Amino acid sequence: MLLWDDGAMGRAGKALREVLTQYGISQNSLAVKMGLQRSAIYKWFHEERDPTAETVADIVEALKGLNNEAAETFVQLYLGNMLNNQDSHHP
Repeated sequence: MLLWDDGAMGRAGKALREVLTQYGISQNSLAVKMGLQRSAIYKWFHEERDPTAETVADIVEALKGLNNEAAETFVQLYLGNMLNNQDSHHP
């Protein structure tokens, strides 16, 4: 069962990379907050692997614990673009 279309691949990684860079949050600090190895964050950051939908929710929660504004920006970048893309397909 395909949960994402090809256009969704890498969206979370791009949003994560932008947020971590913009807010000066290290991959390691996010990994520690999430209880994961930094290699998992690295793979998302570099779009080598996409996080699951459940993991995206965990990323938001971890970011909220580090910087609430960063969490809000991540959601806007990840879901906001998704809504904009959806709107362009439906007149």
